[in-house]
Amino acid sequence: MKKVILSIAIAVAPLMGFSQSVFDKYENMDQVSAVIINKGMIDLVGALGMDEDDQESRDFMEIAKGLKGIKVFFTEDKGIGAEMGSTVQSYLKSGSMEELMRVKDEGTNVKFYVKNGRDENHITELLMFVSGIKNMETGEHGRQIETVLVSLNGDLDLDKIGALTKKMNLPKELNKAGKKDGK
Repeated sequence: MKKVILSIAIAVAPLMGFSQSVFDKYENMDQVSAVIINKGMIDLVGALGMDEDDQESRDFMEIAKGLKGIKVFFTEDKGIGAEMGSTVQSYLKSGSMEELMRVKDEGTNVKFYVKNGRDENHITELLMFVSGIKNMETGEHGRQIETVLVSLNGDLDLDKIGALTKKMNLPKELNKAGKKDGK
């Protein structure tokens, strides 16, 4: 009986960790703000804002069906921002992600990474890391954001990312991710 329970535990363990992310450690840090949107909320937002005649709404619903979750972490702490950068680099080395594009403007660096999906227009993960942000205030207390990390997981169509960014108020730089040549 113990062997059966141990075998089941070993078989199920990888599945239990599947929803965990190397970035989840930032969710509980006081110096990091986090927005975690799970599948149920994505479906709810899609159902509430659906306009059958609007192409953007139809695109959003198509993406929402395949989207499993969105995680956004941001901080004003340069030390934690550097730690996030190190975590991203470690994650990239251990995974099968490739750089999609990068943008550098006045000291701000925006990098997009993707994990390929079923074909060249689909991905299973999109990771955006923004560092060196200057003069970006958020909230009523005027926090100065330094670093932003965004992770989207699911079956995503790169050509329809723009609809998602508009509906969910995600960083507008994600609109550029659908264009592999950066234009």
